[in-house]
Amino acid sequence: MARKRRSRVIVAEDRPMTEEEAQLAAEAAAYAASDAEYTQYAEAEEEDLGPPPSVDEAIAALESCGDAERAESAAAYHKVERRYLGITVPLIEDMARLWRAQCTLEERVALAEGLWRSDVHEAMVAAAKLLTQARIRPDDAVWETIAGWAPGFNGWAVADHACNAGGRRLIGAPERLDQVEAWLQNSNMWTRRAALVITLPFTKSNNPSEEEQAARTRVLGWCETLAPEREWFIQKAIGWWLRELSKHDATAVRNWLAQHGEMLKPFARKEAAKHLK
Repeated sequence: MARKRRSRVIVAEDRPMTEEEAQLAAEAAAYAASDAEYTQYAEAEEEDLGPPPSVDEAIAALESCGDAERAESAAAYHKVERRYLGITVPLIEDMARLWRAQCTLEERVALAEGLWRSDVHEAMVAAAKLLTQARIRPDDAVWETIAGWAPGFNGWAVADHACNAGGRRLIGAPERLDQVEAWLQNSNMWTRRAALVITLPFTKSNNPSEEEQAARTRVLGWCETLAPEREWFIQKAIGWWLRELSKHDATAVRNWLAQHGEMLKPFARKEAAKHLK
């Protein structure tokens, strides 16, 4: 015998409406009662956000949100010698979103370059966020800016934000992998690691295009090249890349581990196989 589903009653909050709510309710009622045909709507005027900030103004805006205690903790955590302001990433994203809206593409690239050169942790994160966008046309200047940062990477945090921005530029132009492949020969470990982090978007599709599949095969070869390195962050990046790919192509990861898994440290091998059954 089928069970009857009990109806649920949602009781409105027992309080008087605010003036704003009352006004909205009145407007909604008037709209519902109207017989008018709304075939045309006037476009709302775009808000004037003002001119984009200079580099100094942007850093000053970041400084105004700083937290000395949080900054001290961030410096101890990241262990990279640079200035820290102690600002959360969501707040940096909000500020970068506003600056993006104020800037032309050329102005945005220039602002990002200046913020990156400041060597202030949060300003460097903001620089990457300024250039993190799915669709940018043309994007050559954006790509060259991000790629130009890679040889100077000296920690995972700001490098990963930059790679997140750069990965979006790679998906639209896989031929740029030629440039990224050269990073594997760089003496800077963080630059070699970035070759894997920036190509993570190629792991995401369940139905990869021919270009995406070719990119996956190519980066799996890079994983093999880097696997003999004993550096923890390199091993971690290989495990990370393989783990993400396993969510969409478990067979490829199983095959890679069967052939090359013994070159990985146990923790990286475990990371790579995390989602394999």
